[in-house]
Amino acid sequence: MLHVYLMLIQIYIISVFSHNIIIIYIFLYYFIICRNNARYLWKRIPQAIKTANPELAAIWAVGQRIWQRDFPGIYTAIDAYQWSESILPVMEALRESTRRRAYGLVAQAYTSISAEDFAAFVGYSVEEAVKGVVSHGWQADPNTRMIMPQKPDPPPVSLVPNEQQLARLTDYVAFLEN
Repeated sequence: MLHVYLMLIQIYIISVFSHNIIIIYIFLYYFIICRNNARYLWKRIPQAIKTANPELAAIWAVGQRIWQRDFPGIYTAIDAYQWSESILPVMEALRESTRRRAYGLVAQAYTSISAEDFAAFVGYSVEEAVKGVVSHGWQADPNTRMIMPQKPDPPPVSLVPNEQQLARLTDYVAFLEN
C-alpha cells in the first residue's frame, strides 16, 4: 500500500513541480532509498521532460554507470557534463564517496594491482593515484608500476558474555522443540 502512495506522489511531483525537483528526487532514490526504484521513476518521467532538461539525462547517465558498477564510467560521466551550482556539490560528493569505496574494494580484494588499473578504478591519473596510495600508507613500486594495498583491519568481534550466549542457545533449542 505504501508503494501506491509513493507512486502517486511521484506522479504528482513529475506533473506539477519543476525539473530541478525531479533531478533531486532521482538522486534521493538512487543514493538513499533504492536504485531499482530510481529506474522505475525514470521510466515514468514523460519524454518531454527528459529531453527538455539535459542535466536530467546526464544524471541518468551517471546512475546507469553506478548500476553497472562501472567505476571508470562513473568518473567519466560526472566529468562529461557542466553541472549547475545546485547539483555540483552532490556530484563532487558522489565522486569522493565512489573513490573511497574503490579504495576499500581494492584493499579487500587485491594484494597487488597495476598502477594504470588502479588509477582508472579511482578516477585519477597514474601519478595522482600513486600519490594517493602513498598517503594511505600503501606501497607503490615504481619499477614494476604495481601498487600493494594495505589490508584493512578486520572489524572487532563482539564477545557475548557466557550467560547471554547460554540464554540465546536455550531460547533457540526451546524454539526448535516447540
